[in-house]
Amino acid sequence: MNNQNELTLTEVWDKTFKQSDKVSHCKVTFCNRYGIRLAADMYQPKNCDKPLAAVAVAGPFGAVKEQCSGLYAQTLAERGFLTIAFDPSFTGESGGFPRNVASPDINTEDFQAAIDFLISLDTTDSEKIGILGICGWGGMALNTACIDTRIKATVTSTMYDMSRVTANGYFDSLNEEGRYQLRQKLNNQRNEDFKNGSYLRAGGVVDPLPEDAPFFVKDYYDYYKTKRGYHVRSLNSNDGWNVTSSLSFLNMPILTYSSEIRSAVLMIHGDKAHSCYFSKDAFARLKGDNKHLLLIKDAVHTDLYDNTDVIPFDTIVNFFNESFGNTRKN
Repeated sequence: MNNQNELTLTEVWDKTFKQSDKVSHCKVTFCNRYGIRLAADMYQPKNCDKPLAAVAVAGPFGAVKEQCSGLYAQTLAERGFLTIAFDPSFTGESGGFPRNVASPDINTEDFQAAIDFLISLDTTDSEKIGILGICGWGGMALNTACIDTRIKATVTSTMYDMSRVTANGYFDSLNEEGRYQLRQKLNNQRNEDFKNGSYLRAGGVVDPLPEDAPFFVKDYYDYYKTKRGYHVRSLNSNDGWNVTSSLSFLNMPILTYSSEIRSAVLMIHGDKAHSCYFSKDAFARLKGDNKHLLLIKDAVHTDLYDNTDVIPFDTIVNFFNESFGNTRKN
C-alpha cells in the first residue's frame, strides 16, 4: 500500500463485536495534514434528522478500529452521537508508508484530521466535538486536547503515556544508561533495516504464553491472541510494530503542555490495572474544575477494552452531554 491515497477497504463486517441494529454504519476516508489517507468506520443513530454531537475514537496502541475503538464508537452512536473509529497512520486500513510505524506527532495529527472530517459533515454539530482515546491513544487524545481548541471534551480509557513508558520503562525503571543502551540498540537496527531494505518487526503479544509471564502480559494475551479480540490487521495480534518505531518517543514527551488543557477531560482506569499510574499522574497535572478521574474498582487494563459490564458508558455519555451543553442524560 505505497500509495496512501488509494485504499482498499473491507466492506464485510469483520469486527470483534456484534453489529448493532440501532445504528447505521459505513466506511469513510479522509486525509491528515501530512497527506496520509486515513480509513474509519462511521456510526450514527438511525432515523436522526438533526446535526449531532460527534466523537472520534482511536486505540489501543497496536490495535485496529475493528477492535475495541469500534465497540466504543458503535455504543456511543447507540446513545445518540455521530462517531468514527479510525485506524492511525501506517496501520490497519489506513495509508502511509512504511507500514507499522508510530509517531507522537503524526498520530496526534491523526486525531486532528478526524476532527477536520467530522466538522465538515452536515450531520455534525461543529460546536459539540469530542475525542476518546483508549490505552496508548488515551495519551494521544490528551496530547490532541492540548493543541486543538475545537475539542470540547476528551475521554481517556485505561490510558498509557507511550513516550513515558518508552523512555523510562514500566514504573520508571529505566535510567539514563538504560536509555543510552536502548538508543544504541535501535540505531544499530536502523543500520540493519537499511541494509536489508525492510523493517524488522518487534513481534506482537507473546505467543505461546510462558507460564511465568507477568499478569499484564496474560491480560494482553487474553484479548489480542484469543477469539475475544484477535484481528488479522491488529499489530498486537500478529507481528507487532517495526522495532525502530519507538525511537521518536524517546525524545518527544507528549504531555508537556497537558496542564494547559482548558476543555473538559474525563480519565477512566481500572484500579487493578498495571497501567493505572499513567492516568493518576497525568490527571494530577490537569487544572480546572472540569477534569475528572474515575477509577473502576477491581478492573484490570483490558477490562476497559471490551467488558461492557465494566466500561462506564453511562458516565461517558453523561460527561459528553454535560460538556456539550446537552440536557439529556442516560
